[in-house]
Amino acid sequence: MNKCELLSPAGSLEKLKAAILYGADAVYIGGEEFSLRNAAENFTLEEMKEGISFAHARGKKVYVTANIIPHNSDLAGFREYVKELDKLNIDAIIISDPGAFSIVKEAAPDMEIHISTQANNVNYETVRFWHKMGAKRVVLARELTLDEIREIRDKTPPECELEAFVHGAMCISYSGRCLLSNYMAGRDANKGECAHPCRWKYALVEEKRPGQYFPIYENERGTFILNSKDLCMINHIDKVIEAGIYSLKIEGRVKSAYYVATVTKAYREAIDAYYENPKNFVADPAWMEELLKVSHREYSTGFYLGERGSQVYGTSSYIRDYDIVGVVLDYDEKTKIATIEQRNRFFKGDEVEIIQPGVKGYYKQIIREMKNENDEDIDSAPHPQMILKIPVDIPLIKDSIIRKGKINE
Repeated sequence: MNKCELLSPAGSLEKLKAAILYGADAVYIGGEEFSLRNAAENFTLEEMKEGISFAHARGKKVYVTANIIPHNSDLAGFREYVKELDKLNIDAIIISDPGAFSIVKEAAPDMEIHISTQANNVNYETVRFWHKMGAKRVVLARELTLDEIREIRDKTPPECELEAFVHGAMCISYSGRCLLSNYMAGRDANKGECAHPCRWKYALVEEKRPGQYFPIYENERGTFILNSKDLCMINHIDKVIEAGIYSLKIEGRVKSAYYVATVTKAYREAIDAYYENPKNFVADPAWMEELLKVSHREYSTGFYLGERGSQVYGTSSYIRDYDIVGVVLDYDEKTKIATIEQRNRFFKGDEVEIIQPGVKGYYKQIIREMKNENDEDIDSAPHPQMILKIPVDIPLIKDSIIRKGKINE
């Protein structure tokens, strides 16, 4: 059985490394232009070079997004950009526009092309079309059910890879093609500048009754509130794989390195568990427990299971019950002392949790003592990125993450 790919977001070099270390088979990144996530830190060409080298040294892949819906002026410089990417030896480019597709085929004929979900890929004829044109992979629209995906897989060439999102923020607009941000804030979502007006608070007011607000109800066809829940398919990962999806994609290039590491780790464990025993796969509740420890909205299974109205949500607020408080730089096995770089304030006496690359689950530790760089006893770590040392009862791997529940404060 060919194992599917776990594809994680990387909005910066730090996030790329976190994704790779915590189990991603591939990452997708954006350059400073032509990408749909301008809010992400994104990569210069030099940073791309470093990230690609880091990934390839570990047998992993890097895909570059260039999936804006370009107007005439947006095409300026695109051909040269593609040629620069080709020199960097990227593993694939992700695009959504036929014009951009043509430019890539001319400027870098051997470059692997993936068709973005922004291209509204909802049927098997569309997948066949892009495959005949030379695309290696098609990223399916979020609006598909598992039954529809199975039919697409059955009616398309097996060598054409299918990719789909399994986790992360959902867009209320069809496959992310939205003009609301343009109308409300003058920022084009299709060029990476979405202001997320679907997350703003709205009320319904009738023209002749100013000041009188009407509630919005849900009926059998769904609800009409704009805000979407987050997608989470970790409990159904077997169904997604068996439907024919090759690449399982996590959304979140603007999310933190902690988010990327934690979510990637959970899905890595789920995918590996499936392949260890496909016929008797059972979701481990610990995976969902991990996903509840990152910043998220209420989860749903999106459109996959054919449910109607389950994707929408009455609030735009995130649930944030845990913070990352430190990253492990080093561990001395003789003294059992870990060297930590602080990320958020924590105190002597706190109970923290530690997650490690490639290690299942997490470890709880009471901070019994803390020392600063000068080996002086301290009671708290209040300064951003300060270096400190704490005793830890088990050996720790470099780049392990230390987190603290907000309930402890």
